[in-house]
Amino acid sequence: MKLTLKVWRQKNAKDKGHFETYQVTANEHMSFLEMLDVLNESLISEKKDPVYFDHDCREGICGTCSMVINGQPHGPMQGTTACQLHMRHFKDGNTITIEPFRAKAFPVVKDLVVDRSAFDRIMQAGGYISVDTGQAVDGNSIPIGKETAAKAFDAAACIGCGACVAACPNASAMLFVSAKVSHLGLLPQGKVEAKRRALNMVHQMDEEGFGMCSNVTACEAECPKEISVDNIARLNREYIGAAFTADEK
Repeated sequence: MKLTLKVWRQKNAKDKGHFETYQVTANEHMSFLEMLDVLNESLISEKKDPVYFDHDCREGICGTCSMVINGQPHGPMQGTTACQLHMRHFKDGNTITIEPFRAKAFPVVKDLVVDRSAFDRIMQAGGYISVDTGQAVDGNSIPIGKETAAKAFDAAACIGCGACVAACPNASAMLFVSAKVSHLGLLPQGKVEAKRRALNMVHQMDEEGFGMCSNVTACEAECPKEISVDNIARLNREYIGAAFTADEK
């Protein structure tokens, strides 16, 4: 299939940036990133600068393949990362617009690559879990209800890709933060630091320049792991409760 690509090119965070148009021939069995590989091979053969984009596992695990495809983070397929999106979902002759995530807290490094280290700092602000180290204990030594375990597991599926931020009109990171607070705080091992964790992670989120939740739930709709906004409600309860009953530090 022959495609027209409108790709965002930007040298660095200070550069104004612009779209460039390319023609590429792709196979319907290719992944979206493989299609970009084909484009880059062509650019390199012409001694031109290739399009920079993040990738690592290409299996929907690491969350680094973050880009906006035709106005949607990770593209048009629900519950799918950009690396798992295949070209069979596009048609011959289509024009595809590819941009980086747009958020003040995610400055552009180059082209489609953004700096998402703000998420790392939020996680660091969450601190640690004070459990004994050493040999792993038996999995059934701490009884956990099935419903609680399922909620914690669903929240833990968050890969920290930032699609929630890119989808939100306010560039809020509430879905990411709430997923991390939930998957740690729901389990017995994480309850000791639960109050401090909720306070510190929310405060760090604000420091990084993310916006507040706008309740349009676009984050849930665009999340490749389909993290529920129920976690945001849980985070709000945790934060309000902690604010009245615990010290910040």
